Amino acid sequence: MTTSEQAEAKRDHPHAGGTSREYGGFADLLKPSSPWQFGGFPLPDGGFWQYREPNSTVLVRNGRLQCTVHPFTRTHDRIQFLDNAKQMWFSKERFAVPEHGAISFELSIAARGFGTAPGDLYDGFVSFNLLDFSSGWALDFFVSNDVIATVYGRLPFPGVTVPDTGPVRNFCLFKELDLPTRPGQRHDFRIVYDRAADTVEWFIDGELVNREEAVPDKIDGFTAALGLMTEKDLGPNGSTSLHGQGLSGEWSPLRITLLEPRPA
Repeated sequence: MTTSEQAEAKRDHPHAGGTSREYGGFADLLKPSSPWQFGGFPLPDGGFWQYREPNSTVLVRNGRLQCTVHPFTRTHDRIQFLDNAKQMWFSKERFAVPEHGAISFELSIAARGFGTAPGDLYDGFVSFNLLDFSSGWALDFFVSNDVIATVYGRLPFPGVTVPDTGPVRNFCLFKELDLPTRPGQRHDFRIVYDRAADTVEWFIDGELVNREEAVPDKIDGFTAALGLMTEKDLGPNGSTSLHGQGLSGEWSPLRITLLEPRPA
């Protein structure tokens, strides 16, 4: 490899590798010691809204989690965040980001919709979310029968004060990808956040599909989330998200890697 080729490789791969570990434990999902818990947010009246469908079916085998809900039943007529997710697990651990390096999250996901509208991702999708409840950041993959999207957002989650940095305070950028997929097809997903470089990269099956630069905040940690969701705007009469559709999602354990910067 020539000197110029080596320099180009460093630009394309700025990290020297790092330490990896697995975060799964799905077989212990019903135990108090489970590394996962149902997600949700506090309500204005002091209650708590839990993302849990009462008739969900959960299956764990070969280390993978599968959850099926058909039909969806959970809605909220006033708060969009509470209407979107139907069933969701949050990691009990918050994963710290190295101050001078990057963090990578990898897993495989399969999605199968039942009665979801063809071509309409937001009618029902399986999610992998990286959430920072101290600043409102959300870095996600959304997967449906026939559409996959990346998500880059800073959101006013209930109880979260969003920093006033960058050109827009609250935003959520969905990028629907021109990537073939079919119901039940597994894909490998990876999100890499580089705190030092202020970048986020999304990979599917090893290929870079999206990159954001100049992230306006230094994110110091993430809660991981696995969900079955819709994303339909509330209407004058409340929720518009349900019409009898359902969804089945399957997730592998996470592979989390702390990446150290490559020496100059």
